[in-house]
Amino acid sequence: MLPLPDLRVPNNTQLVLGTAACLGALVGLISWAYISKSESGLPLPPSPLTWRPRGHFISPRNPFLTVAGWIDKHGPLITIRSGTKRIVIIGRHDAVVDIMEKQGGSLADRPRLVAAGEILNGGLSVILTPSGNMWRRMRRFNMVINILEDPVNFQNHAATYAATTITKIAYGKTTPTSANDPEARLVRDNFQLLRKSLRPGAYLVDMFSWLKYLPWYAQELKRGFERNRQLNTDQLNRVKRQIQNNVDVGPWFVKHMLENVQVHGLTETEMAFLAGSFYAAGFDTTTLAICTVLMAAAFFPDEQAKVQAELDAVVGKDRVPTFADEQSLPHLHAFISEALRWRPLVPSGGYHHCRSQT
Repeated sequence: MLPLPDLRVPNNTQLVLGTAACLGALVGLISWAYISKSESGLPLPPSPLTWRPRGHFISPRNPFLTVAGWIDKHGPLITIRSGTKRIVIIGRHDAVVDIMEKQGGSLADRPRLVAAGEILNGGLSVILTPSGNMWRRMRRFNMVINILEDPVNFQNHAATYAATTITKIAYGKTTPTSANDPEARLVRDNFQLLRKSLRPGAYLVDMFSWLKYLPWYAQELKRGFERNRQLNTDQLNRVKRQIQNNVDVGPWFVKHMLENVQVHGLTETEMAFLAGSFYAAGFDTTTLAICTVLMAAAFFPDEQAKVQAELDAVVGKDRVPTFADEQSLPHLHAFISEALRWRPLVPSGGYHHCRSQT
């Protein structure tokens, strides 16, 4: 048996290590005491153990898998910490329905999100804005042909369809918007930055809001906001020029806003960002929804055949289905719903802020 060397630790090193251990234990004890109760004194849902002063670590890659592991271990409701903020996560469908339906009125607000809401979006994104005056004032065929002719690039065709539909609804744009157009690429880049900034603990500014006033802090978020502001403003100004030149742009969203300023009272910047939120909220989710249903059809051909038989019987082969056919297509409706349950579009969910203790 080999003798082990006598590793002596200097006294000052022992003191440092001992102090660090004590501080770690103290931080953990304070965190546990702080996170275990709500402001009303009522106990919060269980919390995974963490010794990090910044709170729980959620991996930037597939963060929902980290949360799913905690849910499996601790139950359908858990509490995590991001700095001094406590976040309750609802991780099971039955619990979501039970809580959000019964307490929907008190949970309709959004928390203050400094990184994602204020720096990246300038406090102008309707989907991230807490309730207040501004929040209250703000509140197919071509794709099928493309997929049939070029099935390998079906994701790109779905993205092109989503971008074209959104720009038509928001701005009245009649020409197709490719998924590779500069504005579509910019929206995708900003969406990735948004996902990063929404992850708890990703930016210290969500714990220390004064950091946002430092010129050098979070430059990528500030650049993202400027790109977003320029894109939204350019799109709004394009519609303004069309109206000034008597071009018929149709009854689309931005035209309606520009012609009814006295009704809603929004500034031009607020109108630009409200219209831009169509892209932020709908581009990626619409693209993912289409791709998910196509993937489900490829994975489950027997179920897809039943849906096709129902479509053939109700709609026929001479037209596409419309909303008037919805009640007569229960199997199609069930297939889409199950596909989106099978692969949720936003597996990590969204933030809500509770305005009262419930």
